[in-house]
This record gives sequence, structure tokens and C-alpha cells, in this order.
Amino acid sequence: MATHIDLNCDLGEGYGAWTLGEPGTDDALLEVVTSANVACGFHAGDPAIMAARCSTALERGVAVGAHVGYRDLVGFGRRRLDVPPDVLAAEVAYQVGALQAVARTVGARVGYVKPHGALYNRIVHDEEQALAVVTGVAGVDPRLAVVGLPGSAVLRHARAAGLRSVAEAFVDRGYLADGTLVPRGQPGALVTDPAEAAARAVRMARDGAVRSVDGGDVAVEAESLCVHSDTPGALPLARAVREALVAAGVELRPVAA
Repeated sequence: MATHIDLNCDLGEGYGAWTLGEPGTDDALLEVVTSANVACGFHAGDPAIMAARCSTALERGVAVGAHVGYRDLVGFGRRRLDVPPDVLAAEVAYQVGALQAVARTVGARVGYVKPHGALYNRIVHDEEQALAVVTGVAGVDPRLAVVGLPGSAVLRHARAAGLRSVAEAFVDRGYLADGTLVPRGQPGALVTDPAEAAARAVRMARDGAVRSVDGGDVAVEAESLCVHSDTPGALPLARAVREALVAAGVELRPVAA
């Protein structure tokens, strides 16, 4: 059983006048989570939003990570794009560097990188794209950790490059039997019931397992648990997860501050 675990959330996913979810959700979530995956402008986010989220995270002792993705504002980074490896590496470096610069202006620092959406799912198996992501991260700062799915190509390449790898599990997403996520839009893709998400989180931390959509158990070795800010009812869900973990004796703390 894990004695401690990180609780991370994708945040800052607005753009200009457009906001994601209910107003104030990001701010409230930063009272609950221990790590904030801040969008870096490619799938969502802009400099002002980045600065605001980094400032609040610093104030509340929440770790800051760069939530990098494909250059896809229209598709919210959830469309599979065939980006050449050298271009992808440069684009990852660009996003990480942008957040680092903005974070410094408010006294915060970036401790890790977590890919978003279609890029995240692709680099579970795509060796070329996974290596490109790691190349971009390592080229900016080899002290950064990389967050990804357990057993993924990106975590293997991160370790080979001397970067710290952080395996995560998702309390609000459904799992397939092979340990990957149910594609969005398919039955069972989202878990929106706070009680169910809380029970899943405790089982992930305590037993290293989660029930897949086909009814079997899937092993998960997670150092961090994720909740998405755009999941319906994200705030009560995150609160229920945190409360359940604490009640189970699991300390909440960031893995890459």
C-alpha cells in the first residue's frame, strides 16, 4: 500500500475570453490537488492564464508542471497529428520554456512535464513520438520529471535519457484491459460519480489495481493520480478523492515539486 501519493489536475485550459468549465473551478481545484498541469498555449492556455495559475499554485504549495500538447487549439489537442519528430521535439521545448519563463515572473518553477490528450495517448506505444517528447524535455532541463502511463514508451525513453519518470493513473477515466484509457466518446470513457472515483483512487493507492470496462482487474503502479478539470463535476469529484485517500491513511504530496 502506498503511504503517499500525488493528486494532479490539468488546469489553465482557457484561452483569452474563453474559459473551460464553471468559472472559478481552477482556483477551487488548487485548494485540493498537489500538482497543477498548466496548459502551455498549444492546446489551450495563454500567458496571462499561465501566470495566474502558477501564482496561485505557488501560494498554495502546489507543484507546477508543463502540460504540453500538439499545436491544436481548434481540436483542444485531442486530435492525432502526424508531426515530424524534430518538429515535435522543438514544439515540446517551446512549450516547456514558455511556462518556465512565465512561472519565473511570479516566483514559481516548473518541476515536471505531462503531455496532453492525443499526444499523451500516442506516446504510450509510438516509439518515435515518445523519443521526440523526451528529447524536447531533456534539451530544456534534464532535471525535469516526465509524467505518463505506466509501462509507456515515453517513460522508458525518459529513464534512458536520465530523466525521472512518474507513472500516473486516472480516477475519472475508464480503462481498457490492456491498461490504456477508453477513448473519449466511447461508453465508459468517463467516471463522473465522486463516490466511484474516490473508491477507485483508494484501490489504486492501496492495491495497485483498477477495474477495467470489461470487468477485469488492471494493474496500475501509480505515483500520481489525475483528475481532469473538464470532467463534469470535477471539483466535488476531486474533493471526494482527496478525502477518501486521507481517510485511508494516504498522505497527499507532490512528486515533482
